[in-house]
Amino acid sequence: MMTSRASAPQPGSSLWSAFLPLLPFMAAVFFGLFATGMALPVLPRHVHEALGQGTVMVGLVMGCQYAAALFARARAGSLADSRGPRLGALTGFIASVGVALLYLASVPFAGTPSTSMALVIAGRLLTGVAESFIVTSAMAWALVRLGPSHAGKVIGWIGMAVFASLGASAPVGTAIHAQFGFGGLAIAMAAVALAGWVGTRRIAGVAASHGERLPFSRVLGVVKLPGAGLMLCSLGFAMILAFAVLLFAQRGWPGGALALTAMGAGFIVGRLLFGHLPDQAGGARVALACVIAEAIGLAAIWLAPHPGVAWAGAALTGGAYGLAFQGFGVEAVRRTPAPSRGAAMGAYILFQDMAMGLAPLLGGALAAAAGLEAVYLAAAMGAMGSAAIAFGMLRRPA
Repeated sequence: MMTSRASAPQPGSSLWSAFLPLLPFMAAVFFGLFATGMALPVLPRHVHEALGQGTVMVGLVMGCQYAAALFARARAGSLADSRGPRLGALTGFIASVGVALLYLASVPFAGTPSTSMALVIAGRLLTGVAESFIVTSAMAWALVRLGPSHAGKVIGWIGMAVFASLGASAPVGTAIHAQFGFGGLAIAMAAVALAGWVGTRRIAGVAASHGERLPFSRVLGVVKLPGAGLMLCSLGFAMILAFAVLLFAQRGWPGGALALTAMGAGFIVGRLLFGHLPDQAGGARVALACVIAEAIGLAAIWLAPHPGVAWAGAALTGGAYGLAFQGFGVEAVRRTPAPSRGAAMGAYILFQDMAMGLAPLLGGALAAAAGLEAVYLAAAMGAMGSAAIAFGMLRRPA
């Protein structure tokens, strides 16, 4: 199912031309994030209801994954460069099995919430490690196969595999939990992770990069501009995920969850229609246009007089953000020497991790002080800051 030849033919200019060469890596990412994603809709209720914890602890459990990812990205990228991305991806699947085992071990301690919580938190931290290794290694692996001139297609298709996996895993995890409880969910997670490990072992490996590799601190410096652009434009994505449902409820509108659906649909449609542009037109040029469009979408949510306008704003935000992610990612790859491109992918996505971890906390504080609408105004301003960075890169290319 995931097998691939050692030297795949180079794809053409369209996004779809890279689909078959990238399919094995997309499958690896899909399985890896499906395994951990099944727990996402279940954990908040499990922590709140089964373990009797408050909303602060729920937030801690859900957010600590990003803290672990900040450290894991560096190691994942360095391992992919020094020993080959195949090892990094397989390591991520082993960590995914570890997540499932920690969740399973927490079940007998449900009567001792402190012990059970410690095991659940350890599982969430290990989730950050697992996903960092799988996604970073898959991107580095695909970049070696297709070459840096197709970096936009690599980021585009693997990003869609991430979205597809998270979207598909949530209802499956909810159904398994309803039928078999938290322990049954943990066993299912382990089974999916093991299946992904077996399939990923069948993908032909590539040699480790030769030549002098930059220290990760230097890699961070190389990708800091596209990374900062990504971090600022990720704020809108994070704010919709965290606060759209609350905003709709505050305004007395139905369909708050549809804002998330609209954003996800926009993300996928945008990449399918225009995902080839970053490789053809240039990453900075595409990122500049898209973050301006994202700012317009976020402003539409801020000022929306009707839920339909907010849904349209969310869809525009999702589509623009997906392409901006690709555009800034192409710039990150172009700025990095070949022996350090795995580390560059880890460093680049790390900026998104920072945004996704900090934005809900900062947005919550802003909402408490100025209202939920202010969250989307602030995110639109962040997108315009991202546009300034893209414009600077366009004026002074690497």
